[in-house]
Amino acid sequence: MPVNSALSTYSDWTYGAAVAVYFFAAVLYLCEAAFAKPAKAKARELVAAAGGSRSDGTWTPGLVVEERRSRAESLGSMGVALTVLGALLQAVSLVLRGFATGRAPWGNMYEYGSLLTLAAVVTWLVLARTFPVRRLGGFVLVPIVVLMFLGGTVLYADAAPVQPALQSYWLVVHVSVISVSSGILLVPGVASVLYLLKSSGRARFAKLPDSDVLDRLAYRSTVFAFPLFTIGIICGAIWAEAAWGRFWGWDPKETVAFVSWVVYAAYLHARATAGWRGRPAAWINTLGFALTVFNLFFINLVTTGLHSYAGVS
Repeated sequence: MPVNSALSTYSDWTYGAAVAVYFFAAVLYLCEAAFAKPAKAKARELVAAAGGSRSDGTWTPGLVVEERRSRAESLGSMGVALTVLGALLQAVSLVLRGFATGRAPWGNMYEYGSLLTLAAVVTWLVLARTFPVRRLGGFVLVPIVVLMFLGGTVLYADAAPVQPALQSYWLVVHVSVISVSSGILLVPGVASVLYLLKSSGRARFAKLPDSDVLDRLAYRSTVFAFPLFTIGIICGAIWAEAAWGRFWGWDPKETVAFVSWVVYAAYLHARATAGWRGRPAAWINTLGFALTVFNLFFINLVTTGLHSYAGVS
């Protein structure tokens, strides 16, 4: 099927627009985090604000505190709105890429990374509505912006049909599930890193949400992503048997994916074990996060193996 160059161009434009929108959203989130107060100080200020009243044309200190608090929250709300807009633009970019090539739009590293980061953004939006962690949006979006910038420059590939080895319905199933689950796992990875910083007790991290909130966020999102990751690995083994005549061959990407699976299984076990909760479990989850990023870049781009065709082209 010939490639539709016009749709491919529109896909590239919407991808670039999504990166720009995410960048400005990250700035707003970081501004909210900078102007926000620690949880205990915020509670005291809310009490003071409730008793404020206007007198002789001036605001009492309580209402000044309330006004500052509202400004910080407004920045965060604008950040959420921009994040939603960016996710819509990125989704449109993937859809246009699919129509332009007539296939599933995750056949190379550029497209794979776009789907992965979109999954991370959607996961963040869902969790931000469930947990009081909106001010952490900058910590989540900054690495996503970096990944997307690298994807759109260093890893960019022109719209084209995939190689014969990828022309299978398993491309739709295996690659999509692995990409989405890996994207979801980026969010608990960031949460665990922030948990380690918060639990260190240093004053510079006082504005971060409570350690318990970060711990629950990391655990619940990992619980959701782990079964998907498991299904993705199983589907990959079935595809490998059909394509190469064996379920498992200890290819570098297969090996690191399996090690990552073991680490995340260990994290879930540690999180459910009283003696390993807290910082030990967070360290294990951080290791899983590092392995996911390592598998995404180093294994795909540096090593040579049966998955080498899944590189930048």
